[in-house]
Amino acid sequence: MGIRYKVNVPISAKEFAEVLDASGIRRPTQDIKRIQAMLDHGNLLVTAWEGGILVGVARSLADFSFCCYLSDLAVRKTHQKLGIGKKMVEITREMAGEDSMLLLLSAPEAMEYYPKLEMDEVKNGFIYPRKKV
Repeated sequence: MGIRYKVNVPISAKEFAEVLDASGIRRPTQDIKRIQAMLDHGNLLVTAWEGGILVGVARSLADFSFCCYLSDLAVRKTHQKLGIGKKMVEITREMAGEDSMLLLLSAPEAMEYYPKLEMDEVKNGFIYPRKKV
């Protein structure tokens, strides 16, 4: 069965948390209210499905004219290295629009992945870190 991609189809906080955990990405998945708020306040959600199973998520905040922040890119470990993450990034870029830049902050262990997608590394950023992990 092939992978199907969907845009802005609602998913539950539980489904989201399961994919995050199964991907190895570090997110506060035990705080289901916070996971739900992440879904509620993002405005671009690309999902990957194998049958009825959610296997990947790309969650972004975008204005669709100037900027798009890809906050979460997660693919179940069982489905990694199949091009699913790359395809979700491509769909995110398409939905954000050609006038919009796409920004993401990478976990240290994923730094080698994004250049393979022909993303440029940036060194001109600043951050106030989270007080609550």
